[in-house]
Amino acid sequence: MRQNALIAGVGMTHFGKHLEIGFKAIGAEAVQRAVEDAGIRLQDIEVAYVGNAAAGLVTGQECIRGQVILRSLGVGKIPVVNVENACASGSTAFHQAAAMVTAGANDIVLALGVEKLYSEDRKKSFSAFSGAVDVEFMQAIMESLQKSAAASGGSAGAAGAGEKRSMFMDIYAAVARAHMQRYGTTVEQFAMVSAKNSFHGSLNPRAQFREALTVEQVLAAPMIAEPLTRPMCSPIGDGAAAAILVSPAKARQLGINKPVRVVSTVLVSGWDHAPDEDGAGEVSSRQAYEEAGVGPSDIHVVELHDASAPGEILAYEYLGLCPKGGGGRLVQDGVTKLGGRQPVNTSGGLLRKGHPVGATGVAQIVELTEQLQERSGSRQVQGAKLGLAQNGGGNIGIDVAAMCVSILQA
Repeated sequence: MRQNALIAGVGMTHFGKHLEIGFKAIGAEAVQRAVEDAGIRLQDIEVAYVGNAAAGLVTGQECIRGQVILRSLGVGKIPVVNVENACASGSTAFHQAAAMVTAGANDIVLALGVEKLYSEDRKKSFSAFSGAVDVEFMQAIMESLQKSAAASGGSAGAAGAGEKRSMFMDIYAAVARAHMQRYGTTVEQFAMVSAKNSFHGSLNPRAQFREALTVEQVLAAPMIAEPLTRPMCSPIGDGAAAAILVSPAKARQLGINKPVRVVSTVLVSGWDHAPDEDGAGEVSSRQAYEEAGVGPSDIHVVELHDASAPGEILAYEYLGLCPKGGGGRLVQDGVTKLGGRQPVNTSGGLLRKGHPVGATGVAQIVELTEQLQERSGSRQVQGAKLGLAQNGGGNIGIDVAAMCVSILQA
């Protein structure tokens, strides 16, 4: 008989630049906070799923990433499964952890996402993102991005990808230009996403950036890849987030107050399809809604993958929060801001909370869990009972490489 996994406790670090703190210490801090929040002992954890994308490239720690973090806390013997799935590494770890509890295989499971991207060698940090595409086609990809930028008159976007910035900003820039041409979306609407998320981030003590920006300030910032200015692009960062998942029986035994139920969690990979056909975003969200027995309009708060401001607008559309082409109008009308009908990225999102790649998916779960438990302080969405997390990673052809959508219920 199916049993929905419950989230018993969550914890995360401050996201930011932590050159003085090691990979193990960052991960350990999030685990300790989640264990304390759940009211359990470290020794109670039966299995751990640890999401990380780039430690091998940035720190040199390969192969046993989860084990070194947990052994530093005195945790051994249990199965530790290391999960690497680009920017969806953390959400994939959470998906697997929830699946094990739902299947009845385990009663207490840890999902951890951790990343240390800052390095004295910034080129090394940005090179980590270059592995999230089919590297055998790297030259063709770079040439295509440069031609796209040049064709639109973009001087900034014609050079520097993968060296001065993540090449994914150039991919998002190309998508943004296409969306503007097809639907009439404006640069000002992209800037509204960044301004909104900066306001949310200003209320989040764990966010990497706490300064609230106006639309005018976003537009006046340095250009990264046309039409994206710096605040329209998520930063690299260091950080970790963790969640403790338990079975309903274990939650009752432990006397856990206000557990949050995982009513659906769906993981898909992209595929080759026509440009106008539904892709991983549409399919995964549709499956998640069906599994949860709800629709887009039922969701009270959303944490989605705003690796760029245009990325948030596109996600509005494939999550069904608005019709295709309506994402710009949705943010312009204030629907997705705190106080609006359907607040999105109350944490500040990747744009302001930060984007330590492997930690991002679990950090979304932390924000939603706290929202559904009414402990988000000045960021609280009143009456929130259903939350949705959407986290994508990598790119192959015209689709994302991995996409995870989870729906949580108070």
